[in-house]
Order: sequence, then structure tokens, then C-alpha cells
Amino acid sequence: MKAFQNYRVIDTTHVLAGPFAAFQLATLGAEVIKVEDPNDPDQARSQGPDRAMNGIGMGTAFLGQAANKSSVAIDLKTPEGKEVMLRLLDTADVFIENYRPGAFEALGLGYEDLRRRNPGLIYCSLSAFGATGPRRELRGYDNIIQAFSGFMAMTGDSPEKPFKCGAPIMDYAAGTTTAYAIAAALLQRARNGGAGNFVDVSMLDVAMMFATSHVASYFWNGKVPKPKGNSYPFATIGMYHASDAPMMVSASNLKQQAKLWRLLGREDMVKEDNNTRLDAHAEESAALAAAFRMRRAADWEDLLQSEGIPCARIRTLDEALADPQVQARPVLHSFGGEVGTVEGMTTTLAGFRMQEHGPSIDLPPQRLGAQTQTVLSGLGYSDAEIDQLRTAGIIAG
Repeated sequence: MKAFQNYRVIDTTHVLAGPFAAFQLATLGAEVIKVEDPNDPDQARSQGPDRAMNGIGMGTAFLGQAANKSSVAIDLKTPEGKEVMLRLLDTADVFIENYRPGAFEALGLGYEDLRRRNPGLIYCSLSAFGATGPRRELRGYDNIIQAFSGFMAMTGDSPEKPFKCGAPIMDYAAGTTTAYAIAAALLQRARNGGAGNFVDVSMLDVAMMFATSHVASYFWNGKVPKPKGNSYPFATIGMYHASDAPMMVSASNLKQQAKLWRLLGREDMVKEDNNTRLDAHAEESAALAAAFRMRRAADWEDLLQSEGIPCARIRTLDEALADPQVQARPVLHSFGGEVGTVEGMTTTLAGFRMQEHGPSIDLPPQRLGAQTQTVLSGLGYSDAEIDQLRTAGIIAG
């Protein structure tokens, strides 16, 4: 039995972070029902490189974390739509939303409203800055959090040229943290008599957590981390150019740096302590730059790794995805259909595997409202009532 099997999750999130959290629960067995406004669906549906797919609401930004979810379209701003949602939430174990703090309270769908109806509900609110604090109502996406948190200021070649990470790491870090927090809340519920809980996830808080080593250093010495590009305190860690391509080397500890210098025939450069390494950074860096240009990056990767020294040629995304190591792991999932269709798409599944009952994808991403009829029927609505709601524009699908 999968970890979240028999748990019902109502997912009202949009864009990347929230949908990714619900997607992770779905891969481990949760029944996830994605609820969207029929007049203003998840904006990720219209985002991606394929304009035709964007036009039908199946953009790749949406497809990447929409598998294993049923789709229901309800206008929550109407009394009838709110009633449908309340009846749906009465059956739920988890509710996830990632709108501006206070937005669902204004609809009468806040935590205090729902816990009176469903005391066991885990109510998770994910937002840019959190549900409390003086900046709680500020808006933000991945790039805003990277800017606000200090991540961009710590990334790049100089303080004058900060860089945002190429991938939306704050979105996916927040999504992963949200799934982890919900799992903890469900475990707690099972141990404390079935009482629900309110889970407040802040993308800014997550950013601070993901900068833990820098945060600890700052509070120790009061020095703000400066961007240094690909250089590190020790010269034996960093990016170097081989004869054909750049690569990263990480002879981090004393044992590894000694191995590296001996492998390069430079016994004279071996250091006995880290302070000496720090002082010799310029000299070591020049020696390594000259040495590494003598071979191809792939050759250095093979040689250094065979000696227990971490090294990797810097790959492009397509090269990484085609690598036999990635192909051999369960991180990618292909539905096996015709290329260029939703059923033929490839997406990520999980960053881990389990010997038994691990994550899987069984249902491709759904069109807006594809399961509205089925879900409402399960809530006791008659076909005539569903048709009436559809005609009034309160539901779609």
C-alpha cells in the first residue's frame, strides 16, 4: 500500500510550487482533486514553448506537475460554487491553497471555517512570505524570492552582476517542503486522535532554510557572503577549463587534495592543513588551470572519479537527460503514447525510489474540468443539478 493511499487531497494551487507539492503526494497514492476556476484556470496551463498546447490549456509548465490528478472546475465566488466546494472539503483529508493570505478567508473557506465542518482536515497555506508578519500580503514568484532572500546577491561573478538560478529552485524547494510538512501533519494527526492542523509554508522561509550554511556563517562572523562565481576558498574546488570543455572539480578535503596533486605529479603542492591551502589559493589555481588544459573534460572526469575525486564535465540539460545514469533511475516517466501528445510526454516522477510501493504515475494530466461530473456525482449531486450548475457557468466539464 502506498504511503498516501486512501487520503483525499483538494488542490486549489496554481503555477509551480503548490501544484508540485500536490503532485508529489499524488505519486505516492493520494487521491488528488485539482480545483480551478472555470473562468480563470491555473495560469501554468497557458505557459510553455508550444503555443498550440498553451492555447488548449495544456502548456508544459502545467503538464510537469499535473499527472495523477483529477480536474474539477468550480467558480468559488458564487454561493453555489462555494457550497460544492464545502461538500467536497467535507470528504477531504488535506486542503492546499497558495493564494494571497486572507483570500480564502474572504470566501468563507479559511481554516477556522473549515475545521468546524471537518475537524480532521489538514489545511495547508503556501504563500510567498507566509501567513504572518508585516510583509504577509506581498506577492511573489520564484524570481522575487530569489531576489528578496539574498540568493541572487550570492550568485554571479560580482556584486554588480547578481544572477538568478536558471531553474525555478525556490518554487520546487517550496513545493517539496510543503509535501514534507503535509506528510508530517498527517502522521501527527494519526498519533493525536485525528485532530487536523494548519500548515503555513512561506517561500521566503524555505529560501532561508536552503541557505542554512550561509546563514550560520553570517551569524558567526557578521560577514555577508559575496558572489564569487565558480571560485571557492580552496583552489582544488572550482570550475576549470579542460582542452575542450569546462568542468567542475571538488577535491574538497585534505585527503582528496593530496590525491589530486599526486595524480598531477605535483607532490610539492600537497598541503597538510587547510589554512595553508587558503593562503596558497592563487598559486594552486594557476597550477591547476595549466594542468587541466592538457586533457579533455571527459577524460579528466573518468580519471579523477576513478581515484575518488569528485569531478564532472559541465553538461547541458539535454546531455544530462540523455546520460545513462539518469536513464537508469526512476526520475523520468514517459506515458508511452504518440510523441507530441500529452499521452506521449515525458516528465519527472520523483527524486528517490522505494523497493516497494514507491512513487508512480498512472494518470496523465487532465483537461480543465475533465472529472467535474464524476466528482460532483460522488458528492450526491444529480445529473439535473449538475447540468443546472454547468448552464449557469458555475462549473465546467
